[in-house]
Amino acid sequence: MPYLCRSWEWYPKLHLDKGKGGWHQGRAMLPDRTDSRMKLFLLRIFTWWNGFTFGTQFWTWRFGELVGTDEMGNRYYRTKGGKIDPTLGIERRWVIYNGYAEATKVSPDWHGWLHHSVDVPPTEENYTPREWQRPHRPNLTGTPAAYRPSGSTLASGQRPSATGDYQAWTPGS
Repeated sequence: MPYLCRSWEWYPKLHLDKGKGGWHQGRAMLPDRTDSRMKLFLLRIFTWWNGFTFGTQFWTWRFGELVGTDEMGNRYYRTKGGKIDPTLGIERRWVIYNGYAEATKVSPDWHGWLHHSVDVPPTEENYTPREWQRPHRPNLTGTPAAYRPSGSTLASGQRPSATGDYQAWTPGS
């Protein structure tokens, strides 16, 4: 019985007229997970802003130890055992973001630890925020929750009307 090739699978020629699968349906019958797995694989190789690359994953597995996780799901690491890096003279500390890499996702307490302003990570200290301190929010620019001042074309509601002190320019005057 002759066979026809459809992508990476072999189907008998008799399957051509059946409702499920067939040569004429082409790519629509391929499983979606194959495409998404390949896309995730390529993203992990070529993009650093979508989480972490294979190199970062290997470095973290080989040399890092998890210190803690913040409320946004970011994971914080340091060199195993707090070992001093000979090229830096201090221990290495890094963050693996939960999702898109955006520095404003790091809360102030973890920021201080990452930049060696504080020696003790927030997971090892008992800190209670003051009543006047607000909870940390990342930069919301470019999102629907971004600040929209009154008069902005993106703000909801009506734009305020022009006052009488404005005179429109006309060409030739």
